[in-house]
Amino acid sequence: MTTASREEILAARRIVVKVGSSSISGENAGQIQPLVDALAEAHGRGAEVILVSSGAIATGMPFLGLDSRPSDLATQQAAAAVGQNVLIYRYQESLRQYRIVAGQVLLTAGDLENATSRKNAERAIGKLLELRILPIVNENDTVATHEIRFGDNDRLASLVAALVRADLLVLLSDVDALYTRPPQEPGAERIEHVPYGDPLDGVVVGSVGTGIGTGGATTKVAAARHAADAGAGVLLTATRQVAQALRGEPVGTWFDPLVREPAL
Repeated sequence: MTTASREEILAARRIVVKVGSSSISGENAGQIQPLVDALAEAHGRGAEVILVSSGAIATGMPFLGLDSRPSDLATQQAAAAVGQNVLIYRYQESLRQYRIVAGQVLLTAGDLENATSRKNAERAIGKLLELRILPIVNENDTVATHEIRFGDNDRLASLVAALVRADLLVLLSDVDALYTRPPQEPGAERIEHVPYGDPLDGVVVGSVGTGIGTGGATTKVAAARHAADAGAGVLLTATRQVAQALRGEPVGTWFDPLVREPAL
């Protein structure tokens, strides 16, 4: 992107989309197909698309006979091991009609902070994109604890966006935008646009998640700032609005990226 406008979304060459656990598991598992439809539309116009998907633990819970998210690490890891397999199968089944093949990439945030593993991840994702495979990235919950404790993959998504030098990061959740205060509170107003570097003075950002995933607006704002620093435009919106978001329609909250001057 050469400008800071959401109108440039349709021209984005490389797009990272992150979806949260509660948006694609349990009673919302049916949202996988509309999500895939939107990703396939962007893929079909030539964009390189990467999906960062939470949901392994939530998807695995019913198979372990669990009604609520487990509190102990071992059970979380077991649920993730089962759920990751089911989750990728559901994505691939939805992608099949578009003749798009998914490639599973399991990472930890630590992988992207180590120079050697970071380079390996960059090379692998780059080759998948070159082959027109749609990488589906998730935290490797079976062996790692970062996402379980800290942020529902928002941070991982921003790290991936920086890694692949994405033009656009779309952060999806159950909430349609960033608000001046938690949206359930009286007087909350939608923020349409956040200029680069805006400190968001006076904005009260909540950190409470849904109980299925672990993220909240705090982690999304932090992720948006990190990706914007790396030069990616960021759109924060609801999963149900992903098609409009990827078409550049005026939904959600847009974060301007840092625009670097071209080298002389």
